[in-house]
Amino acid sequence: MNIEVLKNLRDNPSDGTFANEPISMQEITMLEQEFNGGNQFPKALRELLFLAGKFCIVFDYGLNDSQQEMQLDARADLPEYNRVVNRPYYIVDVYNAGEQFLFVYLDENQIDPILYEASLPHREYEVRPWVHSLNRTLSQFIQVRLDDVKKGFNPF
Repeated sequence: MNIEVLKNLRDNPSDGTFANEPISMQEITMLEQEFNGGNQFPKALRELLFLAGKFCIVFDYGLNDSQQEMQLDARADLPEYNRVVNRPYYIVDVYNAGEQFLFVYLDENQIDPILYEASLPHREYEVRPWVHSLNRTLSQFIQVRLDDVKKGFNPF
């Protein structure tokens, strides 16, 4: 795959301790079939998976053994919190035991989509909606986290 959007991730394959680990194009195609009706993912998402779909130095995939397992586990928590996402989406990071995750909508920008955060539990002090934009594209968010890694900080 020709990397055009996530050159920053391609050029920073390791944080000195851990290294990005890819998944195959065959697995990416299977994920597109299952989670996007067979349509290709946005370019930045395909590149992320191709470069670091098994392990990523700037995203946490949780304790899941695969991208498919991460998608299914995080989505399984939605009904427990009476939450529904009515658009096609793909989760790129999970935390707080899957009660929060970062994702992109698959029906938006097909090059470099905006990143969103979902917080499933209702918190009285929370003023943002349970799904809100991080006001950065996927590549911009990755760049911020890579900058943190380069400074010696934990990107999470």
